[in-house]
Amino acid sequence: MISCDSVNAIAGSGLEGDRYRQSGSWSEQGGKPDQELTLIEQEQLIWFEETQGIAFPSSQTRRNLLTSGISLNELVGRRLMVGNIELEGLRLCEPCATLQKRTGLPVLPAMVGRSGLNCRILQGGEIRVGDEIKASAARAESQ
Repeated sequence: MISCDSVNAIAGSGLEGDRYRQSGSWSEQGGKPDQELTLIEQEQLIWFEETQGIAFPSSQTRRNLLTSGISLNELVGRRLMVGNIELEGLRLCEPCATLQKRTGLPVLPAMVGRSGLNCRILQGGEIRVGDEIKASAARAESQ
């Protein structure tokens, strides 16, 4: 996992340079649209440290984007914009035993319902650090 100032999001595929766009333990032939882009809230990582007494660095979450000031759980089934990129929130990105094993942190069950959002990229382009996230008021119609 590396931090970048910007990254190219490719509609229907994922993030340029992300190994899960091409291969990886969760990749399949034809891809998984609900894993093209994953987000996690900084507020949830702060909550984890306050309640568990252990820091959960964003670099260990295995999520693509760290957000602040927006409730991701409310975006399941909705369209959202990250800068000029259009996404559809498809499902919660729940923690798994693999994440717990790799980090050595007690993410299960603590981070269930707090681990982020899996999205499909509907309109690609460049995502930059500091891009504003705006949610649509309407529910998305899956394509």
